[in-house]
Amino acid sequence: MNVFDYFFEQSKNIDKNLVPGPKEQVSYNEIFQTSLKLAIYLQQEVGTGQNILVISENSVFFILSYLSVLKSGNVCIPMNPGLEDKLKNEIIKESSPKLAFISKKYKRKFSESRFQIISNDDIEDIIANIENEDQDKNFDSNKLAEIIYTSGSTGEQKGVMITHKNIIANTESILQYLNLTVNDTIEVVLPFYYCYGLSLLHTHLRVGGSLVLNNSFIFIGNVIDDLKKYNCTGFAGVPSHFQILLRKSKDFKNMDFPSLRYVTQAGGKLHNVFIEEFTEAFPDIKFYVMYGQTEATARLSYLEPEMLKSKLGSIGKAIPGVELRIANNDFDEVKYGTEGEIIARGDNIMKGYYNDSELTAKTIRNGWLFTGDIAKRDKDGYIFITGRKKEIIKVSGVRISPKEIEEVIVRHPLVIDCRIRAEKDDIMGEQLAATIYISESSIDKISEKDIKEHCIKYLALKKIPTVISFETQLPFNSSGKRSI
Repeated sequence: MNVFDYFFEQSKNIDKNLVPGPKEQVSYNEIFQTSLKLAIYLQQEVGTGQNILVISENSVFFILSYLSVLKSGNVCIPMNPGLEDKLKNEIIKESSPKLAFISKKYKRKFSESRFQIISNDDIEDIIANIENEDQDKNFDSNKLAEIIYTSGSTGEQKGVMITHKNIIANTESILQYLNLTVNDTIEVVLPFYYCYGLSLLHTHLRVGGSLVLNNSFIFIGNVIDDLKKYNCTGFAGVPSHFQILLRKSKDFKNMDFPSLRYVTQAGGKLHNVFIEEFTEAFPDIKFYVMYGQTEATARLSYLEPEMLKSKLGSIGKAIPGVELRIANNDFDEVKYGTEGEIIARGDNIMKGYYNDSELTAKTIRNGWLFTGDIAKRDKDGYIFITGRKKEIIKVSGVRISPKEIEEVIVRHPLVIDCRIRAEKDDIMGEQLAATIYISESSIDKISEKDIKEHCIKYLALKKIPTVISFETQLPFNSSGKRSI
């Protein structure tokens, strides 16, 4: 089954807007009909199985472009418009696209490209003389649907190959535990070129929900206004979104959001103190902690909101349809309380890395995805990540986890975020350095001494940072995730 047909199996005739505003509105029927016509055009123009770029902010144009490529049997490559030219050129060279959908906002940057470009103003003319017709009903769901480029934790661009079957499987799993319906509306601040953002599009298309698109989270007031104006039932964010809402907005925690029934958090660990702050401020809003990777089409595990207090810090258990192990090098499950690598198996696991069979073979072994995350289970089966293979810092021969120290420092009420790193030291070999992020209004209210005194309450002396600096500019990438 083509994932496009899966998305619209129940929702194509719904009489409502997929995007209700604030800047754009579009109905389900319009999206469905226009995407079908564009898909026919693509098949006539480039055939099938070709790589097609989509470069756009979150918009109706992106949704139309993305869906038409999937339906046409070609391969969609959603590309971050904000990538450095060097990385953009590497992706273009490797993927050799025949055609690209590029929004007006970014079209000029690609004016000298050799591939054909379709922009916002071209769509109406393209579909004017195309009649929708029945297409392949026996579509092979194992065909490649998209390639999502991600830097992951290594900093190198990797093309993750996702099939139609992968997307269908992960969407079904997410819907089972979030219980989304046609009545759900989500505030979307995550970009669609990021797998977490795409999963919001996928799930709401499937159930007939709505998407409020907001491309400017930096203006917190706009996000808050959207949540209220459009009676949003859901919000999804990476750690920085919650940190900013809780520590940079003076009024957020005192506001009332009567329609908001749940929030989801993924894209890295959100320190426990922020989860506690949110749930204390909004006890009636369900808070889902989730864990995943692009290589898993987005999601691998979730923690039920009912277990949040008793299992704080856990990523929960496997989502429906996925098997997770905390394993040794022989793929065997280790005993509870013992550290091992998280490995995963299921229909959502990627086909592999584009043009990189060697890395694929290292990452997927015997059908298992090796995530690189180190974790342990408790006696109830809940998983707690303890670090990544290359993350541990050694100081005087002692292994130290940066996450443990960061978790302590962000408990300070004036701290928005913290980064712990190792710096060379002539005596110790390595010493701990902390970069602490605060708001501009807190510059004169916090000092290095304050941080060290705070750390002494919770940490052994060897874990207290030697070098401490303060910054007011948060280092987040365009997905809202940590950029360092």
